[in-house]
Amino acid sequence: MSMQTAPIGILLTNLGSPDAPEPAALRRYLAEFLSDRRVVDLSPLLWKPILHGIILNTRPKRSAAAYREVWTDAGAPLLDITRRQAEALRLRLAKRSPRPVVIEAAMRYGSPSLESGLDRLLDRGIGKLLVLPLYPQYAGATTASTFDQVARVLMSRRNLPEFHFIRSYPDHPGYIAALAASVREHQERHGRPDRLLISFHGIPRRYADAGDPYPQECETSARLLAMELGLSDDIWRMSYQSRFGREEWLKPYTDETLAQWGSSGVGHVQVICPGFAADCLETLEEIAHENRAGFLAAGGKAFSYIPALNDRADHVDALCDIILKRLES
Repeated sequence: MSMQTAPIGILLTNLGSPDAPEPAALRRYLAEFLSDRRVVDLSPLLWKPILHGIILNTRPKRSAAAYREVWTDAGAPLLDITRRQAEALRLRLAKRSPRPVVIEAAMRYGSPSLESGLDRLLDRGIGKLLVLPLYPQYAGATTASTFDQVARVLMSRRNLPEFHFIRSYPDHPGYIAALAASVREHQERHGRPDRLLISFHGIPRRYADAGDPYPQECETSARLLAMELGLSDDIWRMSYQSRFGREEWLKPYTDETLAQWGSSGVGHVQVICPGFAADCLETLEEIAHENRAGFLAAGGKAFSYIPALNDRADHVDALCDIILKRLES
């Protein structure tokens, strides 16, 4: 089979989840995740004693309890949803791609690994490889880390396929339209809120100061979503969640924003998290439960979380468009 007629391989990736909502599984997962220099860039001489002496002895138990709150019969929500997205994309691309397409879902940390996903694709004799990290907004700690790991795996392979890597898609029209449709559908069921909070995962402030374009890409997505919905500036705000450690992260913080709104008389709030392509611990537990409780305790009256795009048809269509446009170019 020639490279021109060989199948196209798509590697759909996301962050990852532990194998089970238990402390031992969380310890393995967090050890891999927090050892990535893209995630924590401190000197290993300083960081390793903290990681192995403190964090991995305290955080796994707390994180396991949180994961148990969102775990389903299908396992970790992030992994289950990513697999469903991959299957939906396979069906779409089978109709739209002029060449056969094979798809694998893989995780940057945990299982199934990027290496196992790449091996399965290469074993199929693919002529092109396209890697799509499901991070709409580029960040060094997510997108670049995925590229690093893919490159490490491919370094040991003799025969490489044509390679494509999708960096980000913060302003893709189909992605923005799908977000807006999800907001409208949610508000048809739950009413229009006093405020819409557009919350993204945070990164340390110094990462952005050093040149990471993540906040600019988040701002682009938030602004375009607000424009698509026709929102005035006093109705919506963007914020950053999931900070870790003591240093300053991107502001404003989601939890502080919600607490301030609740205490100042904002009654009804809805939150959407456009940076998460699939629901996971950070949306289902941190936003829908923890931050909801904080808003209501501060005086808010009504709170609802607008689910991630997951395997919605319009989201899958947008991802399909992104893939085909890149392959055509």
